[in-house]
Amino acid sequence: MAKLAAKTYGESLFELALEEDKIDLLLEEALFVQQILNQNKDLLRLMTHPKVSKEEKQQVTEQIFKGKVSDEMTGFLAILILKGRFKEVEGILAYFIAKVKEYKKIGVAFVTTAVELKEEQKQALTAKLLSTTEYETMEINYATDNSLIGGMVIRIGDRVVDSSIKHKLNDLTRELLKVQLA
Repeated sequence: MAKLAAKTYGESLFELALEEDKIDLLLEEALFVQQILNQNKDLLRLMTHPKVSKEEKQQVTEQIFKGKVSDEMTGFLAILILKGRFKEVEGILAYFIAKVKEYKKIGVAFVTTAVELKEEQKQALTAKLLSTTEYETMEINYATDNSLIGGMVIRIGDRVVDSSIKHKLNDLTRELLKVQLA
């Protein structure tokens, strides 16, 4: 149910951003709100606590965000409070941010390698990803995992390309287990 709420409310915020021609502004503000909530876990607990009234939550939201974000964003947060959906705010903002990046043709990739990549390798990988996808720019998050032995795993959205040696060894093991000795 939480994913449905994230999609529904995230989509609504995206439609509002399109209608008001405030895609960049609301993206920046969504990132700001997300950052505030990530840095202040007590705030999130307060905003989702069942014994804190909706009026008190509205006051807290206005004190924190009024003047720092647009009326559209404060209004959106107020709607989440009113509808009892503030507990899904992180998922909603994440959905909205991903939707805006998709709209702006910004790809987000997660690359895991066995060893740290050199700068030239990162640039070559970026160029390759841009040439093989529909994206105009890429945001790449790098991680290392020495259990991969070699190669890399690239995840963009729900697509995964696993060219790691670990994956190839696992495939080889599965194939060998299928072979029956006569």
